[in-house]
Amino acid sequence: MRRILLALAVVLVGLLGVVTIATADPSGRVSDAVAPPVLEPPATLAYSPGADASGVDPRASATVSVTDGTLDTVTLTGPNGKAVEGEPNADRTEWSTTAELEYGTTYTWGGSATGRDGTPVPLQGSFTTVAPKNTVRGVINIGDGRTVGVGAPIRIQFDEHIDDRAAVERALSVETSVPVEGGWGWLPDEGGGSRVDWRPREYWPANTKVTVTADLFGVPYGGGNYGSSDISSTFQIGRSQIVKADASSHEVEVIRDGKKVFDFPASYGLDSDPRRNTRTGVHVVTEKFPERRMVSQQFGYDVNMKWAVRISNNGEFLHAQPATVGVQGSSNVSHGCINLSTDNAKAYYDTAMYGDPVEVTGTNVKLSARDGDIWDWTLSWDEWKGLSALDG
Repeated sequence: MRRILLALAVVLVGLLGVVTIATADPSGRVSDAVAPPVLEPPATLAYSPGADASGVDPRASATVSVTDGTLDTVTLTGPNGKAVEGEPNADRTEWSTTAELEYGTTYTWGGSATGRDGTPVPLQGSFTTVAPKNTVRGVINIGDGRTVGVGAPIRIQFDEHIDDRAAVERALSVETSVPVEGGWGWLPDEGGGSRVDWRPREYWPANTKVTVTADLFGVPYGGGNYGSSDISSTFQIGRSQIVKADASSHEVEVIRDGKKVFDFPASYGLDSDPRRNTRTGVHVVTEKFPERRMVSQQFGYDVNMKWAVRISNNGEFLHAQPATVGVQGSSNVSHGCINLSTDNAKAYYDTAMYGDPVEVTGTNVKLSARDGDIWDWTLSWDEWKGLSALDG
């Protein structure tokens, strides 16, 4: 009889999900005791940022997670009702944003989760992102799809001064199709704004593909200023063309992909006047003009010159100058520019592009920061690395 009662108890457990325990008193009579059912826990939600958080970094991922349950639906919306993009993990225990947030915006959670006990739990709460005192814009000097010379530095020009340069530099990256050693260097502010250049240790390898990425949105620049937006550019390094400009021999050689393609007689800045010396050092082609008006109050001239290729911001060009053809190749008489004949200037002009190096040698005055614009290559590699805002 006792065995029969125990068997019935097992069947009841299977059918009813209730544990029935058969016991016998001292007289041998059997009684039943029912154990309490096991209760499943409710869902517990956790938010990051926390409830009512303010000054939140808009770059940070907003996340909601659930313990003892799963997420059913999740929304994160701004005051305009627009939902922020996001996605759950595989088992729907966590949901995170996949898009950056906006400055100075309050975001509100919505949706629900279901606990293991079957009870729905609503998502709720809000947080507010940081509201910058001011946003600062940055611009990359080389646009998407351009082809530039092997001496072209990458420059990011900001429209205001940057206090926390290390924070900015950590947000910058350069990727190349072949290995290239290089680094960022901060130059003196120009036009009221800071500027940072990336320069290879040596000239770029010809035909290298380059992508520069500046994840500047949300970066604190110091003084209440923040980056206004992310910027990037992908461009191409072209053929290698280097000008060897030797004032002592009064010549200009153009070396393309390792081979000499031009050898022109030239006249450089007047040797006896340091104010008129062509600067010794690595110049970089920045722009060119089929005809360019050149004016100097200091030396009293106002002339138009053809086939003018600018190589620095202190007024140095390679250009045609018919008036000095008689001394080109034998003496230096210009006001600092490199004079060529009209035909030779045109031949060089047709091949020149932004970023081509022009290596001037043989004069007593060196190119320096005083000459403005691109003087990156006047510094040794160790000197250049010293311009980084990051230790090491």
